[in-house]
Amino acid sequence: MPTCQNCSKQWNWKQTIKKIIKLNPSMICPYCAVLQYRTQKSKTKTAILTPIILLPLLLNIFFDLSFAFLFSSSLFLFIVVILLSPFLVELTSKEKFIGEQ
Repeated sequence: MPTCQNCSKQWNWKQTIKKIIKLNPSMICPYCAVLQYRTQKSKTKTAILTPIILLPLLLNIFFDLSFAFLFSSSLFLFIVVILLSPFLVELTSKEKFIGEQ
């Protein structure tokens, strides 16, 4: 779970998922109300995890899968990705962009 860089308090799963769903690059710490940003490493991990949802469609190219299987497996993978994504979030006090040190 992410930890605020200002107050060093760890966010819980519910707080983190609420912040992620808003798709705002800045997140306000629920404890100290200071702006926090996701690290570039955290964004990369999430970007790699997200396409897993489409894996059943790729398998459908090689195997003749039923619509029910495609839908249920995509839904299952979507739920897994949502459940895991808060564990991949890391926070920083300053917003950094790709290529910045």
